[in-house]
Amino acid sequence: MTYSIVWFKRDLRLHDHLALHTAVSRGAVLCLYVVEPSIRAQDDVANQHYQFLLESLRELYAALRDAGGKLHIVTGEVPEVFNTLHSHQPFTSIYSHEETGNQVTYQRDIALAKWCNEQKITWHEFPQFGVVRRLKIRDKWQKNWNAHNDKECIPMPVLSADNFIQLQLGFAPPQLPPAIEELGLNPYDPPQRQRGGRQSGLKTLTSFLHQRSQQYRGGISSPLSAPTACSRLSPYLAFGCVSLREIVHATRLHMASLSPEAERQRKGLNAFISRLYWHCHFIQKLESEPELEYRNLHRGYDGLRENSWNQSHFDALTNARTGWPLVDACVTMLKETGWLNFRMRAMLVSVAAYPLWLDWRPVGSWLASQFLDYEPGIHWSQMQMQSGTTGINIPRIYNPIKQAYDHDPQGHFVRRWLPAMRRVPDTWLFEPWRMPPDVQASCDVIVGIDIPAPVVDLEMATREAKARVFALRAQTHIKVAKAAILEKHGSRKNTAKKSRSPSPLKSMAINAQQEFDW
Repeated sequence: MTYSIVWFKRDLRLHDHLALHTAVSRGAVLCLYVVEPSIRAQDDVANQHYQFLLESLRELYAALRDAGGKLHIVTGEVPEVFNTLHSHQPFTSIYSHEETGNQVTYQRDIALAKWCNEQKITWHEFPQFGVVRRLKIRDKWQKNWNAHNDKECIPMPVLSADNFIQLQLGFAPPQLPPAIEELGLNPYDPPQRQRGGRQSGLKTLTSFLHQRSQQYRGGISSPLSAPTACSRLSPYLAFGCVSLREIVHATRLHMASLSPEAERQRKGLNAFISRLYWHCHFIQKLESEPELEYRNLHRGYDGLRENSWNQSHFDALTNARTGWPLVDACVTMLKETGWLNFRMRAMLVSVAAYPLWLDWRPVGSWLASQFLDYEPGIHWSQMQMQSGTTGINIPRIYNPIKQAYDHDPQGHFVRRWLPAMRRVPDTWLFEPWRMPPDVQASCDVIVGIDIPAPVVDLEMATREAKARVFALRAQTHIKVAKAAILEKHGSRKNTAKKSRSPSPLKSMAINAQQEFDW
């Protein structure tokens, strides 16, 4: 009996799953997920990602079981797994969604495509975002995004046991997810992180649309309000528990139901949809240029920071010991929750890139392991943009002291995550190193002992960093190369025909520095 493989990757759902829907309509299928040790061994992966994955797989397994099928979970490298499976139980085709992942998954897909060609097996790949594979020009990209998300969501197919093929006895690769020790993962798992699975994703979507979105406009910048004002859907998008199109449609439907008096909420949701557009815009950058993960987008910036690595600066950042309270509070929260809002993420990268003068690559790998919602296309695009190496974005340098005064003026956030700061008087809260010795003694907080002193002089180090970057930007060869990068990666004005939905795209030609759920 002939059959096809439905290969689940970062699309852990049955609803709006074009690969599954198409495969089932054409014959019997075997549903497969492969735990790949080579991916779990990368610097950008942590145990929290694996645990979120397992939680999502358990739910997907139960959904397929209830439909009369089974999700087969095997461990191994994808080309070898497919080769072994084909030798043991030959199949005719593979169905999956396209994936814009890191360099390891990119090379894996190249290897699998080569194997499929040699074995005369057809691999059907379907887009699940508004990302276009083999895109030649950006001019119609926004129109493509609208077309993808204007389509109706693919309903979950009507399934029965007759639709599924089971693995025959004797298949070699292990069929249980390996323990973290087998994968070499550090066991730490942020105690307050979000939990995986489609049901958690749908609950998060519902609570955002019906309750929390009222805070969205004006609430996503401060680390105090952002945990509830932001959608918090980013990990469910990254793992595909909920599709982007589902979120767009649900948001449009809710907007249509709002009363005229709910104008603030409507504007907030309109802005939210625009950020879903930017979500795909940044992923498209990595899709079009995979080297963006490890090479400066503008090659004229090669050598800017790479040869000036300072391990003590990196250790201070990653251990929340920079001496700047808002920075250290953000790192502490990140370790506890696996999440930060966009502005605070941008501030961390800016602090790393400018006053600490750290190359974006190792900083990016560390942050990727800390962000539960790590999405490679967004992550590496933002790492370069906030570090000033794209060549097309004006450097945006965040002062962590100013950010604290702007977004945590009473110090509630800093004091929540840094207990020693609860004893520091308000006057010195955001620059505690300036406390006179008698004040330090009276509040029992000694700088350099109870709290760290700043690792560098912020003003001086930032001034020197800006001078280096802007001197490079001013050089003729840097300016000349900028045009080609803009042509390939720059956003475009809205030239598409008007969408049938309330359009959030009027402002899409604005600077891509705007905030969104990273």
